[in-house]
Parts: sequence; structure tokens; C-alpha cells
Amino acid sequence: MGSDTVTGTAERSGAPRAGGVRVTAHQEAEATDRDNAADEAESTARQARVPAQGARRDVREQQYYRPLWVEEPARRRRLPDPVRTAAVRSVLLIALTLLQAMVAFLCTMAGSWLAFPMVISSVVSTIVATWGALDVWVTRQVWNQRNGVVSVPSSTARALRRERRRARRQARAAERAQERIRRRGGAGQVAHS
Repeated sequence: MGSDTVTGTAERSGAPRAGGVRVTAHQEAEATDRDNAADEAESTARQARVPAQGARRDVREQQYYRPLWVEEPARRRRLPDPVRTAAVRSVLLIALTLLQAMVAFLCTMAGSWLAFPMVISSVVSTIVATWGALDVWVTRQVWNQRNGVVSVPSSTARALRRERRRARRQARAAERAQERIRRRGGAGQVAHS
């Protein structure tokens, strides 16, 4: 008998059981292993029934169905791929810089010969980490300008979308022309020999 059988876990308390009855933590504590075995036997018997009951069975299964988790809409939109890549790179660089600074400090306190090289590498690493943080900002600005809001006057997104639309239109027109030629059976084509 585990601790979650006695007190009931957060997931189980208040969750519907196989009979559709809501179970509270107090009721869960009173449940025995025999109850669990009876529930398992009931569900096994239910699965072994003849499929002739069709619609009634589907309705009952919908009653017993409980998803493992409920999808919640994201609060914010996901970062674009280039921006997310730059952010991950920046976080790794900052973590490495902090680690080097800590090692440099500890080596200095211990009077180790490694203190001077670690201090120099920490300074270089700080410059690289600053570049990484600026890279996230610049990448985000560039992405927003190219693919972002069309209503911003300085945005190049409008022109890029216009070019993409024009290219798609031309591709569709060429595809339709090829389809027309195929339907005619190649009539009107000049054979080059």
C-alpha cells in the first residue's frame, strides 16, 4: 500500500472513476485493493462484450474516456526559428561565461596557476556572450522587418509577400498550361528532332 493509496494523489482526487462517479481524496483513502480488482474485472468484462451493442457501447465509452492532459492554448506565439536558435546560442554562451568566471574566482582564491588564464578567458567569454545577446536582438529585429507586420512603413514584408504571390501565380499559370497541353494530347506542340 503506497502513500498515494492512503492520501490520494492530486491527479486522482476529484477525478471520475470507471462508474462515472467523482472520487474525493477521503473516499480514495477508504478504497481497498479489492475495489481496484473489481474495477479491473468490470472493465475487462465490458471489453469482452459482443460488438452488436454498437452505438450504446460507444456512448458508454465516451462517458468513461478521460484524456491524460488537456491542451491549453499558448499564451504567446512561438519564437521564429532563427530567433530561437540565436536565443539558445546566447543562453549557452552566458552559462559558459558564468562558469568560467566562477572557476577564475575560485582559482584566484586558491592561488592556483590557472587563475590568470581563466581570468583572460572569462574576459573574452564576456565579450562573446555580449555579442550573443546582441545577436538575439538583431536577429529578432531583422525577422520582424522581413516577415513581420505589414503595416509598418519601414517593413520590407509587403514587397517580399508581393514577390512571393507573383511567383506563385506564375507557377500556377505554368502548371495550368502544362495540364491543358496534356489534356489535348500534345496537340499544338512542335516536335524537335
